[in-house]
Order: sequence, then C-alpha cells, then structure tokens
Amino acid sequence: MRQRPSISITRFVLLLSVTATLLAIGVVTLVSSHVRERSIHDLAREEARQTSTLVFEALYSAMRKGWSKQEVSEIVARLQAALPDLTVRVVRGSPVIEQFGEIDNDLAITAGDPLLQRTFAAATESFVTQDDSIRYLYPLVVREECLACHTQAKAGDVNGIIDIVYPVQNLKVSLDYLLGTVLTYFLVILVLLSLALWIKLKLFVARPIANMVTLMQDIILRTDLRRRVKTTGFISEVADLTEYFNRLLRTVEEYQARLEDLSIRDPLTRLYNRRKLDEFLDHEIDRGERNGQAFCLVQIDLDDFKSINDTFGHPVGDLLLKELASTLLADTRRTDVTARMGADEFMVLLPETDLAEGLAVAEKLRQAIADTTLGLPVGGVRITASLGVVSFPENGADARKLAIAADVATYKAKRGGKNQCASLAGGDDATATSFDKGEMVRTALAEGRLVPFFQPILATRDHGIFAYEVLARVVDGERQVSAGDFIESAEELGLAAKIDEAVFSRALKVLASGALGDARLFINLSARTLADRDRMMGIPARLKAAGVAPSRIVLEITEREALPQFAEVVRLINDLRAQGLAFALDDFGSGFSSFLYLKYITVDYVKIEGSFIRHMVTDERDRIMVEHIHSMARRFGLVTVAEFVEDSETMDLLKAMGIDLAQGYHLGLPVAKAR
Repeated sequence: MRQRPSISITRFVLLLSVTATLLAIGVVTLVSSHVRERSIHDLAREEARQTSTLVFEALYSAMRKGWSKQEVSEIVARLQAALPDLTVRVVRGSPVIEQFGEIDNDLAITAGDPLLQRTFAAATESFVTQDDSIRYLYPLVVREECLACHTQAKAGDVNGIIDIVYPVQNLKVSLDYLLGTVLTYFLVILVLLSLALWIKLKLFVARPIANMVTLMQDIILRTDLRRRVKTTGFISEVADLTEYFNRLLRTVEEYQARLEDLSIRDPLTRLYNRRKLDEFLDHEIDRGERNGQAFCLVQIDLDDFKSINDTFGHPVGDLLLKELASTLLADTRRTDVTARMGADEFMVLLPETDLAEGLAVAEKLRQAIADTTLGLPVGGVRITASLGVVSFPENGADARKLAIAADVATYKAKRGGKNQCASLAGGDDATATSFDKGEMVRTALAEGRLVPFFQPILATRDHGIFAYEVLARVVDGERQVSAGDFIESAEELGLAAKIDEAVFSRALKVLASGALGDARLFINLSARTLADRDRMMGIPARLKAAGVAPSRIVLEITEREALPQFAEVVRLINDLRAQGLAFALDDFGSGFSSFLYLKYITVDYVKIEGSFIRHMVTDERDRIMVEHIHSMARRFGLVTVAEFVEDSETMDLLKAMGIDLAQGYHLGLPVAKAR
C-alpha cells in the first residue's frame, strides 16, 4: 500500500502561523491603502470647503463695502501669500462681467475649462481628485441682498466661482506616518501572537502527541505495554487524550496478560493446557537428546467420570476436577509439569525421572486420587483413575510416539480393571500399532480426510444399478486406506460413532445432490451408533431436511452389533421402519444364530456372507449354503444380496439361482463421488 505524504504537527503549526501572518499582512496592507486614500480625500475635501468658505466670506465682506475689482484681486493675492501651498482663483460669471468687467480673462478661462462651465451651469460645488492635489470649485450664488449692487443679476445666478487647488502631499505624509506606525505595531503584535501560538501548540499539543507516537513505535518494536505517556495537563483535551491513552494501554496490558494466561492454562483447573505441555515436552526431548537424560510421562484418565456428570450434574463434575487438580499439584514436585489434556484426562511430565521412579510417582498419584472425596449434601463423591506411565527414550523418541505410547499404557490400565497404573512391555507393540492407526483416524476426522466411497450393487437380472454401499476410506494424498485396516483400532478408541457420523453426513449430501441418480444407499452402522437411540431416531428428520426419501436409505446391521442390546435394537428397527427406512442383515450365515435372528428381527434385505459366495463355483458345500439362505430369505419375503462377486462365472451362477442383487470387484470398485 502506498504511503501518503505526511507532515509533523510542529511543522504544520509553523506553516499555518506563517501563512496566517502573511495573509493578515496582505489584508491589512490592502485595507490600510484604501483607508489612506479615502481619508486623504475626505480630509482634503473638508479642508478645501472650509478654505473656500473663508475666502468667500472675506471676498463677500469686501464686496459689501463696495470694493473694486482691484481691491478684490489684492485680497486674493494676500490670501495666496498667507496660504502659499494653496492656489486660489476667483473667476467672474456673466452677470458680473457685464456690469463690472473681466478679471484676468474670465471668459476665456471659463471657455477652456469644462469643470468651470458645469459648475456655472449647475450652481453647485464641484470636487476633483488628482494625484497630488484636490481641486474644489465653490459657486458664488446671488442672494437677495446682493441685488443692491449687482443690478444685472437676479437671485440664484452664479456671479463667480472660487477655484481652489489644495495640495495633499503633506496630508499624505502625515497619514502615511500614522498608518505606517499603526500597521507596524499591528504586524509586530501579530507576529508575536503567531509565535506565541506556535510555541504553545508545540509545547502543549505537538510534544504530547509526538511522545504518544514515540511510545507507540517503542511498544510495537519492543512489545512493552508497561510504558506510559507523561503530560503536564495544561490543555484539558490533550490531558484527557493522554489519560485515556494510558488507560487504553493498561486495558490492553490486562487483556494481553489474560490472553497469555488462557493460551497456556486450562480455565477451569488453572493447570497447563495441551499446547503448553507440548512446549515443555519438546524442551525435555531436546534436553534429553543432548544430555542423555531420561524423563517420564504419566497419563491420567478418570474412571467412569461421565457417570458423575450424569448423576450429579456438570457443576459437581467441575468441582471434582478442580479438587483433582489441587491433589495433583500437591503430590508432584515444583519442577514437574501438570496439564489438563481433555475433559477427564490429565498428563504429568516428570523431568529427570526413570521408569521405576515414574511408576512410583504414578502409584502415589493414583492413591491420592482414590482418597479424594468431594463433600456434597447427598454424601461424599469419590473417583478413581487409570494411569499410564511411559519413559523417554525407551517408549518413544519424539513427542508423537510418546503420546501414542501413553495412550497405549493408559488403555492397558483400563483393560486391566481400572484404578491401577501400567507401563509398556515388549508385548505391547501390537497395541501401540492399534493406537497408531487410531491416531491416523482421529487426524483424518479432524482434517476432513475420512470420506465415503460408493460401491455399486447391481440387479443380477439386467445388471442395472439398484443401490450403492457406502464404505469409509481415509484419503492420504494418493493413498487410500480402507476401513478394514483401521476400524478395529477405531472401535477400541471409541471413534466408531464419529466415523459413522462423518460417513453418513457426507454420503447424504452426495445422495441429495443427485450424483447417484435414483439408487438407494446401503450404510453400515456400528454397535455404538445403534446404542444411541436419540441419534438414530433423528435420522428421518435429517433425511427430510436434505430432501431425501426415507425409502432410499438401507441401514446395515450385523449379528455382532445386534446381540449386545438385542431387545433395544429390535424396537429401534421397528420404529424406524415405520417411518420408511429399510434394514439389511449383513454377513448373514457367518454365525450359528444368524437364522434365529430372522425370527425376531424384521429386516428387508439379507446380505449373504461373502466367504460363501467367493468359492461357490468350485465348492459344492458353499453353493448349497447359498441356495438354502436364498430359499429361506424368499420364504420370509426378503431380498437377497450376494457379496464378493469376483468373476463372471459366479455372477452367472447367482443369476441362475435367482439371487436378487450382487456386488463385488467384478461388478464395480468403490469410488468417491463429488457432491
């Protein structure tokens, strides 16, 4: 982004002051020039009028005595001598010339001077401004008393004009001096005021703001929010700005401290969180690699903590977690790091501790947890925990392997009966591998890489696509990991329900988009999903929201999923079938009780165990089993589906037997569908 040109406030105030001063000087100069000219004209006009009046009165007084023109000329000469800077001239009019004659060629002078002519004609005074003088013409208008001498005139005639030329040079000098003095003082005061304003703004406005800017730059550079701006508080607005800026800094500092605390600590227990533990763990691994120093990790998983939340409520569960955190801190060293990893899972990092010492510490913690009692009105609440102990570098050379090993050790303690400590031995490699696969699934779920693939199910009669079976795959770049490679590990870690939900949601979007045409969807369900009645009963509403008819969904269950909660599964199937969903009994024939299930479970499809289909062409016993399963299913009004069809001979034999549907690699591979 292009930076816009900027200017400092000090320079801006200076330029503003200079500009204002120059502008004021220009305006005052123009105004003073106008005032000077106007004053000169007004003063000169008034003085010329007064002089003319005096001259007139003097002449009039002489004329009333009957003086001759010679005497009048002498009076004018004496006035001229008394006022050397003044030019006084008396020009006679026609009535006087006719009666008394001319003085100095009055007629010729009048004929050559238009201003004299206009003044005689108008009988009013005239005023003309010149560069260095003012000419004032005063008409001598005949009065009644004048008629006694001037018999040739009548009242209102102009007997003559007193023509005065008044010099203004001296007046100009006086006014120039006066205005110059006033202007000089004004400009000096204006400059002093501008300078004072500039100094005040610089000291009390520009400097505090500059200090704020400097402080902001320093905070950005050093990330130090402890600094504060100081001000004298002379100007209230600047003082308020400084005060609120300092308050803002304090507020930001407090929020930063809280954010830093929240970024490293669990809000409920005040223990370190997973992120901070990872930092400590990386530090210990680096130190162990440099110095060959062992350390231990103790993972703590509370036993049956969900039952406490369900029985007494989450507030009680929170109190128990706080009490547990206090217990862990009390029974560990100051150098140990205790962190809360999840809802009911904790981790303790024991620096400079070998495996034997780590097991001893873990046993001490287990006993302390078992002895912890939270008093409630209904009685004391006690809890136990399963602890897994792993050591660096024996059980893992990096953070990821140590975390997996800790999960394996904790799972071992859980499987051993809970409320005990466990560590890893050589025979735990298979379990570690299982947890490694489970971690792969957990990561794929978090990153959206567990996606549904669709394998076609064809009608044996015409090979038309009747449905698609949805199969879970983990996509890792170009590699695809099938469910058979991770589903058992995922079930051990309690991820089966999350896998079902991810696959169902994405498959439903594909079906709703029309990418599968009119085909149905066969979707596998885990035992944990079947046990969640609320989630299962919510399926019809989800289908309605997606615009998918319930009849297009076939939910697959196996003997293994149905057996643990047989009565509940039967009721669930009946309730969902009443809302339009269909069910398929998968891997039919793989267990001895498969045929018995058809008596109690109402399903719509029977998927024949694939091991019978694969060898039915070459093995007569498999062929007999398939024929009997199909015959029984037909008698129950069920549709039969053959799995693992891998060649054309098998497909031809299934068609001849009357099997309804078939699927397998020979008929179509599982593929992803874009929604």
